Amino acid sequence: MLTIAHFSDIHLGQEWRRDGGARAYRRAERVMAYLNALPGPLDAVLVTGDLADHGLPAEYEQAAKVLVSRHPVLTCPGNHDRRAPYREGLLGEAPADGPVNRRHELPGADLLLLDSSIPGRDDGLLDEGTLAWLDAELAGGRPDRPALVAFHHPPVVLHLPAVDPIRQFGEERLAEVLARHPRVAALLCGHSHTGAATVFAGLPVLVAPGVVSTVTLPCEGGPGISFEQPPMLAFHVLDDDGRLTTHYRAVVPA
Repeated sequence: MLTIAHFSDIHLGQEWRRDGGARAYRRAERVMAYLNALPGPLDAVLVTGDLADHGLPAEYEQAAKVLVSRHPVLTCPGNHDRRAPYREGLLGEAPADGPVNRRHELPGADLLLLDSSIPGRDDGLLDEGTLAWLDAELAGGRPDRPALVAFHHPPVVLHLPAVDPIRQFGEERLAEVLARHPRVAALLCGHSHTGAATVFAGLPVLVAPGVVSTVTLPCEGGPGISFEQPPMLAFHVLDDDGRLTTHYRAVVPA
């Protein structure tokens, strides 16, 4: 059985009432403290993008400091991230501007992290090189194991007027790749600052809550952003039968 903690959009460096980014850091710190205090192990902690608010090197220094855990911590970039300082500050790599795509072999499943960001834009797209990489990794790697595919931008409408115009587009190309690989168990993403679950290409799409804020639905008085709700996260459990179950948790102050 595989268990992953999943959250998104910590936006380190985002100022709140001229606090210099202290609030964003405290909320990320609270989530990590909660995970590090769990009595049982996790196979990974997944953060699906927008680690930094401005893509500055100092923000990735903060991310490297706060995203420390006894559990493996895996990340992918979002639209607020910048690839070169992200690579340098979080991955310890030479700065480069190409997409940041990685495969991680977890117990019982492969986790494929894709870069859906478009430099200088808020909407998302998986470019042709990234889709070719995904196709090859799903065909190779450990084809007898389930795979989870993660990126920042959801490839579907979530009925959030503040988010849907900047979702992932060109999604029909992703659907074509996924159709060739039945071992994919689910798609994991962020960007929407709300926990959500839907379906794309016949697969579950599990959207991690945002840590720094929550985007509200029209029925809640939106479109808008709430800074009052607590940070949240998801636990994804993939059992030995290949069935994925997700639990959402609010992380309230002790």
